[in-house]
Amino acid sequence: MADKIALVIGASGGIGGETAAALARHGWIIRGLTRRSPPANAALQWISGDAMNAADVRRAAQDASLIVHAANPPGYRDWDKLSLPMLDNTIAAAKANGARIVLTGNIYNFGPDAFPVLREDSPQHPLTRKGAIRVEMEKRLQAAATQGAPALIVRAGDFFGPMTTSSSYLSAVMIERAKPVRRIVDPARRGVGRAWAYLPDLAETIALLVDRPGDLEAFEVFHFPGHQLAAGEMAAAIRTAVGNPRLHVWPFPWFLVVGLQPFVRLFKEIAEMRYLWSEPISLDGSKLRAFLGAGMPATPLEKAVHDTLVGLGCLSGKPN
Repeated sequence: MADKIALVIGASGGIGGETAAALARHGWIIRGLTRRSPPANAALQWISGDAMNAADVRRAAQDASLIVHAANPPGYRDWDKLSLPMLDNTIAAAKANGARIVLTGNIYNFGPDAFPVLREDSPQHPLTRKGAIRVEMEKRLQAAATQGAPALIVRAGDFFGPMTTSSSYLSAVMIERAKPVRRIVDPARRGVGRAWAYLPDLAETIALLVDRPGDLEAFEVFHFPGHQLAAGEMAAAIRTAVGNPRLHVWPFPWFLVVGLQPFVRLFKEIAEMRYLWSEPISLDGSKLRAFLGAGMPATPLEKAVHDTLVGLGCLSGKPN
């Protein structure tokens, strides 16, 4: 087995693509599993296959020492039917190769009893079905770590970055991708702060962690603190990036979403997540800082937001 072969499941997505790029910079040979025509990316060896097909995943993972599980059902559809079977296929492939699994976690698996500061060992009592699935995913990885497939979970806040997909609140709610920013919609309750994760920093963090396998436990969890923003800071950073300090910020119409949820499936799924925007939430990154020290990636917010808007086609120019 080659020490530096990594299979990235979900390499065409935001966090998967950024993690693949970061690992490539660190000397890994990267394979990507795809059901469609492979994107133009010379850094990846694309393999045709489906994450829902165990044989496809096992074939793609042959000789790999790392599997990054960044597969995510699009939007809010079919989480209950897809998430766990895809992870089970990754676990089976990892066991067959003795590979480490990396999962980018989020805050869905926490309930209000863990707020406002989330730590690696905070209680996991989610209020949603998607949160319960996330809890189960982590339990299965913890079990797999005792059966020859070590696992690393890096939990983070809301994603943003040049490769952000439509599953991010920033590109799905706050702004319109591929269009100049004419208005900002803020889903947070007035006065509530938020934890945001800049994808290039998160991906580089993962690359730095897996570069030190001898220092990682068989089952390891880290919280990535990212940008812990006070109320209105993300909107202010967007205003600065586009050069319009008077850009209007609208509150998200939660009343409409809640009222229509019996009739619109998407609204029902979004309404379930409202509690995550109603209270301040941050992630305690002290364990990660102690592990990485001064090398912990931290792009300044102004640059991160500017480069995100450029990457999403909302702002002309080049990344700073």
